[in-house]
Amino acid sequence: MVEKLKIFNLEHQQIGTASRDDVHHKGLWHETFHCWFVSEDLTRIFIQYRSEKKRDFAGHLTEDETVLDGIREVKEELGVEVAANELISLGVIDTSYVSPGFVDREFCHVFLYKFAGNLADFRLQEEEVGGMVTADLQAFRTFFKGESDGLRVEGFKLCDAGIEIVNEVLGMRQFTLEENNYYGKLVSAMELRGIL
Repeated sequence: MVEKLKIFNLEHQQIGTASRDDVHHKGLWHETFHCWFVSEDLTRIFIQYRSEKKRDFAGHLTEDETVLDGIREVKEELGVEVAANELISLGVIDTSYVSPGFVDREFCHVFLYKFAGNLADFRLQEEEVGGMVTADLQAFRTFFKGESDGLRVEGFKLCDAGIEIVNEVLGMRQFTLEENNYYGKLVSAMELRGIL
C-alpha cells in the first residue's frame, strides 16, 4: 500500500495529498513530528543517530494522522511511552534538505519531553535509529548558535558486532544540514519557553 502524506503550500495550508515518494522526489511541503528529549533537570539533551538505512529523517505524518498521532513514532522508534499532556510544544519549524534525487521540505511540529530515564532505557527500532547519545544542553545551545566548533556527545551506536560506545566531539557536518537553520530555530524556541 502506498503511504500518502498531506501536502501544503508555503503558508502551511493543505493543498492535497501525495505519495511519500512523490513528496520527496518533487520537494513538496509536508508535516512531520519531532520530539526532543531533555533530562528532567534540563542539563542534558538526547540525540539519536538515524539508521544508515534511512533516507529521510523525521516522523512523517500520514494523510489521516493528526500532529499528536506522531507520538506513536516515539514508542515505535525509541521504545518509550509518552503521553500528549507530557509534551511541551516548541511550535512549527519549517525546514528543507536537498540532496541529489531527494528533496525534503517539512513543517516540523516540534515538542520537548522531560525524560526521567537514561540511555539504557531506550529500546531502539534498528531500521530507524542507529544509536543514542546525550550532550550538555548549554553546550548544544552554544554549538548551534555558532559559538563553538564542536559538541561532545556520549552514548552508543548500534553496529554489526552489537553496541559501540561513543564519546566524541561532533562537528556541524555530522548533523543533517538543513538549508534554513532548523537547529538555530530549535534553540531559539527553547529559549523562548525558558528551557535554555
